[in-house]
Amino acid sequence: MRTITRPQPLEPKVGCIASAMEIIGNKWTALILRDLMSGPRRFCEFEKSVGNINPRTLSQRLDYLEEHGIITKQSFAEVPPRITYELTTKGHALLPILQQMAAWGTKYYSAKD
Repeated sequence: MRTITRPQPLEPKVGCIASAMEIIGNKWTALILRDLMSGPRRFCEFEKSVGNINPRTLSQRLDYLEEHGIITKQSFAEVPPRITYELTTKGHALLPILQQMAAWGTKYYSAKD
């Protein structure tokens, strides 16, 4: 009789992947995080680097990431006011995920239909 070994489950408990997708699954979020991996950014820098994102959508994504402890927002009392966004430790922990996404995209980008 042949023994069939089952692969280990991908997630230790059901819901882990869904939980991660809550954070990084929204359109534009991975690109925002990509930009923050190299250091703090201002709102206008995201508008230039992320692409065709609506300012309201960008603001919503930044607020959501801040609420979930992925980024911090720092305001400077200057004229005009200056606000920067930076990754938290929790946000930096997403780096391996983004690197794997980039590697996958590099490998299969040309195979795009």
